[in-house]
Amino acid sequence: MMDSGDQKYNCQNNQSEENQMTTHGKNINMFLMDGTANGRIKCTLSNWTGIAYRIPRVDLDLCKERNDLKQSGIYFLFGVSDETSEQVIYVGQAGARKNGEGILYRLQEHRKNPDKDYWSEAVVFTTSNNFFGPTEISYLENRFCAMANDAHRYIVKNGNEPTQGNVTEEKESELEEFIEYAKIIMGVLGHKVFEPLVITESTQGNTTGSIGDKHTTFFIKKRGANARAVQTAEGFIVLSGSVLSKDAVPSCPDSAINAREKYKSVIDENMVLLKDIPFKTPSGASSFVLLRSSNGNVDWITEQGITFGKFESTKV
Repeated sequence: MMDSGDQKYNCQNNQSEENQMTTHGKNINMFLMDGTANGRIKCTLSNWTGIAYRIPRVDLDLCKERNDLKQSGIYFLFGVSDETSEQVIYVGQAGARKNGEGILYRLQEHRKNPDKDYWSEAVVFTTSNNFFGPTEISYLENRFCAMANDAHRYIVKNGNEPTQGNVTEEKESELEEFIEYAKIIMGVLGHKVFEPLVITESTQGNTTGSIGDKHTTFFIKKRGANARAVQTAEGFIVLSGSVLSKDAVPSCPDSAINAREKYKSVIDENMVLLKDIPFKTPSGASSFVLLRSSNGNVDWITEQGITFGKFESTKV
């Protein structure tokens, strides 16, 4: 029986075929430090020396007595841009200091900085054995920042690319293993910052950039549009490089107009989409593309001319 205080849960994370690390389950321990899902969370994983914390900005002062937050580590500041309403992230490192100040002190510095008023939550990674030195945290900061940029999920607020530093191949192997576990934890905490919306051959290490066999590509070629989309676990994704219709018809739904306004910063002067955009439904995606009311089950078709609706109905 649990009281209303601290609570602990075990979560099974079954990896999909898209995850290149493993294909078996992972046992993740999530400790609700304040007894609520909206409060601080500590995460550990079986056979891993890493420790992760999710800390709401308003709860930083509750962490003053935690010794592992006085160590070296990597932190992520998550928030939303006031200008564009897009999700933003800042990736940083903190080294332990002789006076006992480390990650938490760095977060407190950011809280006082008016240039970083956008963040509402921090995620921190450190280790149970205080393993990280200056070389390790520099390598991790560089890799995490590059991965966040490559995934195109969040606007990365780092002004300059962090320096990677020099690590031996043995140390690099250890750190890459740490990164794979950290990616799992980050996703469990609700931030898919390292996961591209669509898995392509380029995100799997191939430079072609083509869509993998897992996804069937659907097309719209009408009203001046030449768009491509795929269906994933997260919805219907209109792909980067799609050409959109330029002008809305008088009866265009507000949802399509609002979506165009929301994503106007990633549509160039030739109406080419510059990043993958997710929609909850095929019709939401097709209305966005065509700037008119649209039935996505009919307007999206495969290369063979099969409508999305018919394609769905033939799935076993």
